[in-house]
Amino acid sequence: MLCLVFIGIRLEQQFGFVRIGVIYLLSGFGGSVLSCLFIRNSISVGASGALFGLLGAMLSELLTNWSLYTNKAAALITLLVIIAINLAIGILPHVDNFAHIGGFLTGFFLGFVLLPRPRYGWLDGRNLPGSAAIKSKYKTHQYVLWLVSLVLLIAGLTVALVMLFRGENGNDRCRWCHYMSCVPTSSWNCEGNV
Repeated sequence: MLCLVFIGIRLEQQFGFVRIGVIYLLSGFGGSVLSCLFIRNSISVGASGALFGLLGAMLSELLTNWSLYTNKAAALITLLVIIAINLAIGILPHVDNFAHIGGFLTGFFLGFVLLPRPRYGWLDGRNLPGSAAIKSKYKTHQYVLWLVSLVLLIAGLTVALVMLFRGENGNDRCRWCHYMSCVPTSSWNCEGNV
């Protein structure tokens, strides 16, 4: 809940509730789809996939709007540490890390699509006389990231949904992936999570 309060409010203030709401809902959906592909013996519920989607969107927003930040390295390192700690907690039993990963990836790609900011001075350029050259609203790398992210997002969700509706088990295609959600130790086993 603290993640939702701190990150959700910050993103919503900067980009509006519609874009952040779309990211939140689609990230939750993406997390649930990946969870259904890999965790076959139990049911997982919760908003953690959507929360990780907000973390992913925040990371992609930081990367695509890199030139706007003054303390870039500190922001990037802080965000990566928060993501790493939360993913590390996900290897405990009865925590659905596949929902976290699916939500994070969905939010990461949606952040490139929905959260780019116009280049500095673009709004002032619209008031210039007609003969003046107007720069593009976004930088070239923002257009490239937008296109690549949209293609990867659509392709990933399409492949995952096709596999899900065919009844395929994601663990059959990736023998080591079950370790991303639970790592067995002497203190616990992961038999109920696979």
